[in-house]
Parts: sequence; C-alpha cells; structure tokens
Amino acid sequence: QSWTVEPHFTHHAHSASLSAIAVNNRYVVTGSRDETIQIYDMKKKIEHGALLQHNGTITCLEFYGTAHLLSGAEDGLICIWNTKRWECLKSIKAHKGHVTSLSIHPSGKLALSVGTDKTLRTWNLVEGRSAFIKNLKQNAHIIKWSPNGEKYVTVIANKVDIYRLDTAAITGTITTERRISSLRFITDSILAIAGDDEIIRFYSCDSQKCLCEFKAHENRIKDIYTFEREGQHVIVTASSDGYIKMWNLDLDKIKNGPSLLCEVNTKARLTCLAVWLDQASEMKENTDKAAASSQEKEDEKSSVIKKNKVPWTDSSDKTAKKKRKLIPEKQKLDSPLQKKKKKRNSSA
Repeated sequence: QSWTVEPHFTHHAHSASLSAIAVNNRYVVTGSRDETIQIYDMKKKIEHGALLQHNGTITCLEFYGTAHLLSGAEDGLICIWNTKRWECLKSIKAHKGHVTSLSIHPSGKLALSVGTDKTLRTWNLVEGRSAFIKNLKQNAHIIKWSPNGEKYVTVIANKVDIYRLDTAAITGTITTERRISSLRFITDSILAIAGDDEIIRFYSCDSQKCLCEFKAHENRIKDIYTFEREGQHVIVTASSDGYIKMWNLDLDKIKNGPSLLCEVNTKARLTCLAVWLDQASEMKENTDKAAASSQEKEDEKSSVIKKNKVPWTDSSDKTAKKKRKLIPEKQKLDSPLQKKKKKRNSSA
C-alpha cells in the first residue's frame, strides 16, 4: 500500500523561525524565536490563539494528556498550562541559564529538564516544585523518558547517557561521530538517533550497539518522530533539504533497515516536526472495519440457516418481503429520525 502526503493547510503565524512543536489529540502548539506559542485547533482546523508568558526563544514544548502543556524557554522558565482555558497555572524559574529540553514522565507526576547551567533537574509536578538537582559535566541539549518510564536519556553533543530511574545512575553510553540533533524511543529498548548528517541509526539501549544505520536524506536531519499504527512502526524524518519522509520499520527485520513509504518536498528549511494523528477518524475506521467483519459473519450465518431451512413458503411472507424491497434506502434512514421528532413534538 503506497502512502501519499498532501498539504492540508499552511499558516504564517510567527514573525521568526519555529524552534519547537508539540501535539496532543486535539491541538498543535508551535514555539518560536519570536517568544510566542501559537495554538491550532486541529478538529476545527483553525488558529486558536497565542500564549505570551516567556521572554526569550521557546526551546521546548510537551503535552501531558489532554489537560496540560509544559513549555520551556531561554528565560529559564518552565510554564505549566491548563489546556481547557489556556491559562498559566504555574511559572517555575527552572534554570539559571536557558531551558534546553524537558520531558514528562508517563505517570505525569515527574518531569525532567536540562539547561545551560549544566544541571539536570527533576520536578514534582503534583506540588510544582524542584525534587532533585544533578550537576552535569557539560550542557545537555536533549532529555527524554522511555515509554514505560523506567529509564531516561540525556544528550550532550554526540553522546547519549542512559539512566535508570530507580538508581539515577548511568547504565550505558552511546557515542556517535556527529552532534546529535534528534532522538526518539521506538520501543523501551530501541533508540532512533539522528545526528548532524544524513544518517539515522538504531541503537539497543541494553547493549548500546548499533542495530542498523541507513542514509535517509541528502542533508542533515533536523527531527525524527515515531508512532505505531496497526502494528506498524512508522518513522517520520525532516531534513534541512526540505524533505519529509515516512518509513516503515519491521522490528523483526531491523537489520535490513526501514522501507520508504512516501516523501514530500516542502521547499522549506525544516527545523522541527511532529505528527498529529486523527484518532477519531482512526477509531471510526476501526469500528467500520469491525462492523463490516461482523456483518460478513452475520451474512455467513444467515446463508447457512437458509440452506438448512425446510423448504416451505407462505404467501404473506412473500408479500412482506416484496414490500421491504420497495422501501428506498433514504426512507429507511429517515424514518427513525422522523419518529424521534414526532415523539419530541408530542412531549413538547
């Protein structure tokens, strides 16, 4: 099955280049060097407004579920936003320098952040306060929790340190040739890493060995995004060459590398990427498939029953069947609604 990519809508909301992007099941938020966060309602396909709390480039954005958004910026602040009314619930002075990256634990109770003050900080999100500070030898620019929340990784230049949550100790280190620009967990034990080159590498978190590497673009890769759909691991990559590419990765044949699903030339210098999944339409697709399969089963059952039936006929049954056939489809659909309207009118 071949995939296609089509532009849906383009919006020029910021007055400077984009530096961060995040999605949940309804909204897309973008952060920029113009110090603003723009919100887009993806269900209504409209611009929803802007958040103006930070003084400095927005460096990181991350949603937790449908209710909260965390933002970090060069002013050293982490802001916690309520996504119902889009108000700032708390503004924390997180780092003495810039906040370079943040990540929320899958439980929603903890968050980690790194900044240009060479610290890794743990935040208690229940109480909105600092829980732990760890000094680093250098400035880290990426931090990320694993999907199960048992480990997290920090990126310093071309080095990935893997930590265990229960011991807060480094269990392994992955070193690449170039500076790392983006990193994603495909599973709890497999990392996808993109450096300042055209190659994507998959590493095992347990052995720190490279499982596979392949050339994805003609220029350096700026961002990677991964998601799972119908058992497929889909990897989406964005590069400075302007291309967005989608790849299908079979974990059983990871050594062979992923296969290209589709690509599109945006003719723009891409800086960050996120994938918004229309879960409602996917759920509808799945329910439609389930309904179709159950309908097929019902048809099979009825055909079996018809075969086993004693062949006798009743004239009244025949006429009823004829009448049923004469009712047009639209009438069938409309009649229950009309009945409901009648009931409503009578009750009124």
